[in-house]
Amino acid sequence: MAEHNDLGNKGEQLAADFLLKKGYKILERNYRFQKAEVDIIAQLKDTLCAVEVKTRSTPDFGNPQDFVKPKQIQQLVKAIDHYVNANDLDVDVRFDIVAIIKNKSGTRLEHLEDAFLHF
Repeated sequence: MAEHNDLGNKGEQLAADFLLKKGYKILERNYRFQKAEVDIIAQLKDTLCAVEVKTRSTPDFGNPQDFVKPKQIQQLVKAIDHYVNANDLDVDVRFDIVAIIKNKSGTRLEHLEDAFLHF
């Protein structure tokens, strides 16, 4: 497995563990619909959270959350819309980013709730 894939998988696990500790229930991991993949679908009370996890080994080229692009956001919205309809859910939906920088110096994790409002 490529090193960047390994880093991404570790980041997704860190994000899932973090969300569980904050009281979220993990419903799906790596949910796919058409061209989109939602890293984590979690629920906190009556809110369904589509969580995009961005993990980098260095902030030298920008913050991890800066790598979520408008086209990806469009795909994530379609995927979550499909998930909600397919599961006949009556919930509020929120899009979050968990931004992680993980390297030999340590790990920094930032949870950005309602992250797409800022794009």
